[in-house]
Amino acid sequence: MSKSINRRQFIGQTTVGAIMAGTYIRTAAAAESKSPNEKLNIAAVGCGGRGGADVSGVGSQNIVALCDIDDKRASGIFKKFPKATKYKDFRKMIDKEEKNFDAIVVGTPDHLHGPISAMAMARGKHAYCEKPLAHSVHECRVLAKLAEDNKLVTQMGTQIHAGENYRRVVELIQGGAIGNVTECHVWCGKSWSGGRYKPGTPPAGFDWDIYLGPRPKIPYSSGIHPANWRRFWHFGTGTLGDMACHYMDLAHWALNLMYPISVESEGPEVHEVGTPKWMIVRYEHPKRGNMPPCKVAWYDGGKRPEILKTLKRKDGKPVKWGDGQLFVGDKGMLISNYGKHILLPEEKFVDFKYPEQSIARSIGHHKEWYEACKTGGPTTCNFKYSGALSEAVLMGNVSFRLGKKLEWDAEKLKVTNLPEADHLIRNTYREGWDFITKA
Repeated sequence: MSKSINRRQFIGQTTVGAIMAGTYIRTAAAAESKSPNEKLNIAAVGCGGRGGADVSGVGSQNIVALCDIDDKRASGIFKKFPKATKYKDFRKMIDKEEKNFDAIVVGTPDHLHGPISAMAMARGKHAYCEKPLAHSVHECRVLAKLAEDNKLVTQMGTQIHAGENYRRVVELIQGGAIGNVTECHVWCGKSWSGGRYKPGTPPAGFDWDIYLGPRPKIPYSSGIHPANWRRFWHFGTGTLGDMACHYMDLAHWALNLMYPISVESEGPEVHEVGTPKWMIVRYEHPKRGNMPPCKVAWYDGGKRPEILKTLKRKDGKPVKWGDGQLFVGDKGMLISNYGKHILLPEEKFVDFKYPEQSIARSIGHHKEWYEACKTGGPTTCNFKYSGALSEAVLMGNVSFRLGKKLEWDAEKLKVTNLPEADHLIRNTYREGWDFITKA
């Protein structure tokens, strides 16, 4: 296991320059291999809601420590794993349990994803983190770099990535079924919006200061915890951050997308506190290998691409479709969602023969990760891939909040046409919580 180091020493001995320069040394915890039959020692932060589902998803392993700021909301998971040591402050958990766990599961509001993951990863711990990977573009890049430098097994919580339908669509697109794809539309009717601060009193057993974590300190506000933090820029990333990591995942996977070169968003009037009712985001991606440049458009809050109105089934009736993706190629189109897809126009593909399956069936979303932690094997949604996906998603919010198109230099982590965008690319951290910049 890794050599013990307390948080004060850790903060004092590391710098963001060291992260980005790749000077971290892989710890023994990351280097050790395990038998596939040996249980992984896991610590988890976030035990209610989605976080609780993630803890249950890895529950066949050895859950050694659990952390949550809300005793009531965490009670079910706390009871399910009675032998795990319980904490409110993840910093104390990581400090005290460093020698006892190999990997961390992070299922918290978005603003805590980066700091928690970074603090554990810098100590050589494998990481599973819910989507979006972080609260800012810079945090995504830091986590991807930590994973690379420490040779850690990582996975973002895009559970549908393990589904069979997504895998078959990737095979079709990459196999040329609809030719060269230069356009992709992705839409979701969900809407996280209208967040507004309201004075209140924190409930018993709830720690507001730790909940705020790295974010600038504000008075307690009712209506944020437990279920509505996504509606607030301070804590969440709106509908785009919540759902685009699921739906745009397929576009990024099938089209080998990484960083866009430009991002432009539209929506209702920007509010300082709350996320918007709807957004449309347009991305431009450069050529990738033999794949041509591609435009990707995202729609949420009830907005849908106009092209959907033109789609017909082979009987002449309109294609009826809920949320999903539409790939437009020079030899046809493919419309899809979580569980199914259709090649269009249908009459053209009546005798189409599907390619042989080249992407293996998943052994299970969470199992992919914890088994890879033991064997050193890869995961399909690691932080390099999911970090780039999350960055693209978060860039849509930056463009919306500034009301301008962004020209993006991914290598330099700079919006080249808008220097004022930097404060939204990199978060500001309150004193004592800035260790992600030193992780």
